Amino acid sequence: MSYSKSIFSTVVAGLVALAVSVAGIAHAQEVDLSPEQKGRVRAQKVEAAIKLIPAGFTFVTPGKLTVATVPFRLPLVDYASDTRTPIGIEPDLAQLIADGLGLQLQLVPIAWADWPLGLASGKYDAVISNVTVTEERKEKFDFSSYRNDLLGFYAARDGKVKAISKPEDVAGLKVIVGAATNQEQILLRWIEENKAKGLPATEVQYYDDQAVLDLALQAGRADVYLGPNATAAFQAQKEGKTRLVGTFSGGWPLTAEIAVATRKGSGIADAFTAVLNEEIRQGNYTRALARWNLTSEAITESKTNPPGLPKKK
Repeated sequence: MSYSKSIFSTVVAGLVALAVSVAGIAHAQEVDLSPEQKGRVRAQKVEAAIKLIPAGFTFVTPGKLTVATVPFRLPLVDYASDTRTPIGIEPDLAQLIADGLGLQLQLVPIAWADWPLGLASGKYDAVISNVTVTEERKEKFDFSSYRNDLLGFYAARDGKVKAISKPEDVAGLKVIVGAATNQEQILLRWIEENKAKGLPATEVQYYDDQAVLDLALQAGRADVYLGPNATAAFQAQKEGKTRLVGTFSGGWPLTAEIAVATRKGSGIADAFTAVLNEEIRQGNYTRALARWNLTSEAITESKTNPPGLPKKK
């Protein structure tokens, strides 16, 4: 197998030329970047969930649900056009939970490294920011699941690859993946398995620049891109240049789930779980995911402290 990590100037020049030619045919879709988020899905109080709030539980600010989130990239969470209001699927789901508990939502933008200590010390009531459930994290926090943690394979809309459903399907392909990522480790394991079976080699490509990565895919210099499904799905919907050809759990071969994190033993997780399950039944949950093209990551039931990814040995 070969690993192509260098981007030559001649390739870049060709890709830039391609960018000019395809810019006029991109099927861009309008995205609401306003801080008002008028299209955000709202919900009614869920009395059954409110009754599950422990009598001794104290919210950080009375009458408000204080939720920490990490602005990074849409559709997960990023800043609105005012550069200070977090928007995305994470704030939308936080809003549903706040509505269900009869509380006003207070979002607190933070850095990723700050959430564990901040939550444990009581700076906020919950963290909703693409946190994967792991057995190690469950020792310190409680969780209410709300989304499947998926990786997605994306091909150019007119590319030759139609579907990837198993490791053997990447044999002979040129695959773009991020270096030092979970998906890279999964891909490399697949390549080793395929090599042992005598299947054609897979060429792995790495790009530091997102624009050059996209153009390599459109130019046919790569067959597929493997990355977090959430961001790739949003980009596919927004630009119309790529299409999903396969999804896999971010914990492959195990299942991984994204969840609301709350303080261990606080008892509030059951109330969050109850709200999420009611919003799933009412359809508000699905509508919120659809707003950000993430219905492929929907779960059918929220669970308190579901099985997490095992500890690393």
